[in-house]
Amino acid sequence: MKILYKNNKLEKSLTNDKELIKTYGELAKKIKQRLKELKEADSLLVISQLPALRLHPYKGDRIGEWSVDIKENWRIIFEIAQDPIPKQEDGGVNLILITAIEIVSVEDPH
Repeated sequence: MKILYKNNKLEKSLTNDKELIKTYGELAKKIKQRLKELKEADSLLVISQLPALRLHPYKGDRIGEWSVDIKENWRIIFEIAQDPIPKQEDGGVNLILITAIEIVSVEDPH
């Protein structure tokens, strides 16, 4: 899957090992693993089939954002980076056609 980043600072903090450890400390190893899993997946459908990642869309004021679990309450928050977003006949998102995401943050949204 193609991975984009909301800004250069976020990209640097997630793709440079030294910055990753500096920014996220003990979460760095797990974040790196999750990013690798996202990058290697052909589509979001693959990610949805990995129970440990717990892919899910947000609702309410965060509609349009999705996340995967890192550890405990920590999540990688992203948006689908395709326009228009591929839909199924029932109106849901067609995960097999989602091949690009944009990471917007790494946070504890709780």
